[in-house]
Formats: sequence, structure tokens, C-alpha cells
Amino acid sequence: MSDTAETAGDIAAGRLKPAELAANFADAHPPLSPHEAVVEANRCYFCYDAPCREACPTGIDIPGFIRRIATGNLRGSALTILEANIFGGSCARVCPTEILCEGACVRLAEEDRPVRIGALQRRATDWLMAQDPRPFTRAAATGRHIAVVGAGPAGLACAHGLARLGHEVTVFEARAKPGGLNEYGIAAYKLTDDFAQREVAWLLSVGGITIEHGRALGRDLDLAALRRGYDAVFLGIGLAGVRALGLAGETLGGVRDAVDFIAELRQTADKGRLPIGRRVVVIGGGNTAIDAATQARRLGAEEATIVYRRGPAEMSATHHEQDWAQTNGVRIRHFAAPHRLLASGGRVAGVEFMRTRLDAAGRAVATGETYTLHADMVLKAVGQVFVPDPVHGDGTLALALDEGRIAVDAGRRTSLPGVYAGGDCIAGVDLTVAAVEDGKIAAASIHRQLLG
Repeated sequence: MSDTAETAGDIAAGRLKPAELAANFADAHPPLSPHEAVVEANRCYFCYDAPCREACPTGIDIPGFIRRIATGNLRGSALTILEANIFGGSCARVCPTEILCEGACVRLAEEDRPVRIGALQRRATDWLMAQDPRPFTRAAATGRHIAVVGAGPAGLACAHGLARLGHEVTVFEARAKPGGLNEYGIAAYKLTDDFAQREVAWLLSVGGITIEHGRALGRDLDLAALRRGYDAVFLGIGLAGVRALGLAGETLGGVRDAVDFIAELRQTADKGRLPIGRRVVVIGGGNTAIDAATQARRLGAEEATIVYRRGPAEMSATHHEQDWAQTNGVRIRHFAAPHRLLASGGRVAGVEFMRTRLDAAGRAVATGETYTLHADMVLKAVGQVFVPDPVHGDGTLALALDEGRIAVDAGRRTSLPGVYAGGDCIAGVDLTVAAVEDGKIAAASIHRQLLG
């Protein structure tokens, strides 16, 4: 620990030197050089009925954009990507390509090494963002005005699509910055150099989009008023609630939600000022748990342990992410559920876990055997939930829900006329790339509704 550490219990800032922190939070996967990109692009078979394209939620013509890289047409390559996915730059960095496009690559079966599609996508989109600040133009003004609630990938993809079609769009965002999970919820080493904000600024250069910050649905905005005041409404409000452990002591010092920990870390320029525990326990099995535990280690935690109630195959974090965490010194323990939080002097001192096993239905059931992990910081990553309170609509007219989230049809229309939704607030896969596709589909549906 450095001499400047500020200690509270065994949670302290300044555990690592500035040079160590800078290295730990640098770009985890640096970009390909121009030569490396051409060599990698030439590994592609350019399949006619490419399985990689079928595996991409936004339907990017992957063989097409890779062929253009191989022939030196970076502009054409980037436009091929961005026409399908306007967040192609961030998706190149954060998408779980190992279970999507790269997981379907035919090279994987032959060589156990797929074409590096994500890295190639980054090469093309980064080049275009640096060379052309306004590659897209707007159609003639339609005179229509659409409200978008939420400036995350779903909302901004919808706004961009509508703006290109000639509509005016006002985006209402509760937080101080746009970007949603790209800005607040992704590990800092995945989106470095303020990329999330640079990508949003580039996207907004199309024109016709205004963002109003500090405006939350249900607090500053009313859905009924939005329906009256705008020609259509798109909801990209994400998941506002965080599941609790349901144990006594969740308000103890040192116990916090992993999503808040990640958000604070991403918004702190000087990582040396962030307090981190010496022994950190993360409860959960998704990507949030992986990102929280890995970043805890990179902040200087001596121990970071993820505990999950079932086995590695049941974790929602991909095997690639699980391996990445363990490469970073994170220990993952399976088949255990939190049973009791232990306290000392008003702060968390450890967690007692109950060992579990899977029953015939695949549910985790307690065995009766317990063990304890000492901890001075506990991060809860047991899932986020949709909070329906802000979408009650016109009093008696409430949005229909599906599996606890907003119900939509194939065009992302909700049960209320003129209201659309997408991203994590609707049922489906919680991925940035899926949210972008929702926004893209909704923009097309709104355009058809308004102009036929």
C-alpha cells in the first residue's frame, strides 16, 4: 500500500502506484496495425451463406466488410458495418464475439482459431470515425417529432435512425452523460480513452437530435404527456432496479451493488483515489460480476473471489470472460449461495455461504454445509430488474409486460399505440448489440407508422 492510502477499516485508496494503475486500466485488447488487419482479413473464406453473419444480432455483412479491409477499402468496410450497427465501434470492443460471430466462424472448426472479426470491425470503424466526422446525411425534414427516453445504445440507435429519415428527435436522459451502459456499466479497460463519449458525439453529428439530461421518466417526465406532445415515443430505459441478497446486513459498510461500483470506477479519472478492499467477495455469475471482480484486482485488491450458486456452465458470463477473470487473479467458487453477512464494528467482515447442488430440474438447492470467506468489501452482482412504475401510462392504461419487462411485437411496438421500446427493458438478450438492433427496428417501424 502506498503512503498516501486513505484507509477505512481495510478498505483503502492508493493501493497501487499511478504507473501500475495506468497499465491495469489501459486498453485490454489494443487495435490491429494496418498490416495485421490485412493479414487477418485474408484468413476469411468470404462464405456465401456466412454463419458469422447469421450469428450477428444486427445482421452485419461480415464477409463483405472483411473483404473491403483486405482490398484496402476501409471507408466501404466501415459503412457496411455502420449501416447495420451504428454502434459498431463499441460493439467491436464489448460484444461477446466468442459466442456470436467468431463462435460461428468456420475457421474455428478447422484451426481452433476464428477470424478476429471484432478486431477487424474495430479497425474499420475507428478509421472512419477519425477520418470522417459526418459520414451520414439526413433526408428532407418530415415535420415529425419523436421522443426517445434513454440515451443508451437502444435509444441513440433509434434516434440516429429517425434523424437520418428526416425526423426531429428529442432524447431524454436521466444521467449527466449519454451512452447508457457503454458509459456507466462496462469495464474501464474495455472502453478506454473516453471512447463511449467520442462515439456518441460522432453519432450525434448527423444532426436533428437533441439530448436533455437530468430528465427521468416517472420523475420529470410523464408517459401520457409524452404521447400527447410527440408523434411517437421510444422507451430505452434499461433496468433501473438491482436485486438484493435478501440478507440482514446489506446496509453494512463495505457492502455495495456491483453496478454502482463499476459506474463510479468509470467516472473517476484518477483510479488511485478509489477505495478498494484488501479482500473482495463478489456474489453473482454474470458479466457484471466478472467486470467488478477483475477491476477490483486491478485496483489493488489482494484477493477477489466470485461466488456463484451453480456451476460454470450455468454462469451467464461466457467461458471467455470467466477465463479472463481467472487470468487476472480472480478466484471463482461455484455451488455456494450467500447465507449470512458477518459484521464487525458496523462494517462487513465476511460472508457465510451455504454449499449447494443442482436438483433434477437444474435448480440450486442447499446441502446444509456452510463455509465462511473473510471480506472487507462485498459487491452484489445478482442481477438487475425492470422497474415498471414509470410506464403506467394514462392511469388505467398501463404498458403490458412480458416476463416482468415491457412487452413488444416484432416491430418493437408496445401495447400502447405510438409507444415503442427496446434494449434491456424488453424481454430478450441483454447485450449492447441486441439493444442497437431494437433501436434500429423501432426507428423503421415508427417511420412506417408516421409516413406510411
